[in-house]
Amino acid sequence: MFRKLILFVAILALATMACGFNIDLPNAPEPGPDVTNEIKVPTPKTDDVSLSLSFGAGEMTLAPGASQLVEGTATYNYEEFKPKVNIDGSDIDIQMGDSEFNSFPPFKDIKNIWDLKLGETPMDLNIESGAYKGVFEFGGLALTNLTIKDGAADVQLNFSEPNLTDMSVFHYETGASDVKMTGLANANFNLMDFSSGAGDYTLDFSGELQRDASIKIQSGLSNIMIIVPEGVNAIVTVDSGASNISAGSSWSQNGNVYKQEGEGPTLTFVIDIGAGNVTLTK
Repeated sequence: MFRKLILFVAILALATMACGFNIDLPNAPEPGPDVTNEIKVPTPKTDDVSLSLSFGAGEMTLAPGASQLVEGTATYNYEEFKPKVNIDGSDIDIQMGDSEFNSFPPFKDIKNIWDLKLGETPMDLNIESGAYKGVFEFGGLALTNLTIKDGAADVQLNFSEPNLTDMSVFHYETGASDVKMTGLANANFNLMDFSSGAGDYTLDFSGELQRDASIKIQSGLSNIMIIVPEGVNAIVTVDSGASNISAGSSWSQNGNVYKQEGEGPTLTFVIDIGAGNVTLTK
């Protein structure tokens, strides 16, 4: 009884102290007028170029067509979002403003748009972003490696033309997103490593498959559609919990292994999905 009384007194004292505190939270920043800045990055006169794009919330469009490494504009309505370009030899980093500022305050009425064109020089491309909308056209670029890491995203990614060089690894890591990738055979990668949270994902391997390629997919509760054109060799191994697997008429099944017969190089998939739906189609 005595211990309970002491505990009660202690809790009452803490509650009383808490009522005496005044916590001053920072005011939410207010948007300003729209500002548009040009972004131009000359092509480094070195090999092994690495381009990193660090983006927060907003909209980002990437396409080929630059005469330099990067050309385009950034439009924003918070001064703190003004992009910064850091060049260290062959390592180029374009980032959205002050990373410390972007991590805490709640923004309202955000306008943050990057519209960039990339050049044909061989490069490693790294994209890191938060919750945003992305439209990426990579056809006709020369990507040696491609890494994308984002949060809750709405992304359309396309290789409408063959990659101009061999890509070693295409790594895509996302949260709860809606991602559609088309023309993936044109990416000409050796390995694709895709991991995601809940969401809807379409991976379309249309295009010109020039060599054997491996695709590793890890996902939680999601809907995944794999599109492989008829006549392309493909082997899909599915390791799933409570997922539903649907395969078209061109696919044969033996246990958890699905095959499509064709000619030329082979796409080899390993899919690890917790729950949801996997659709194999053409």
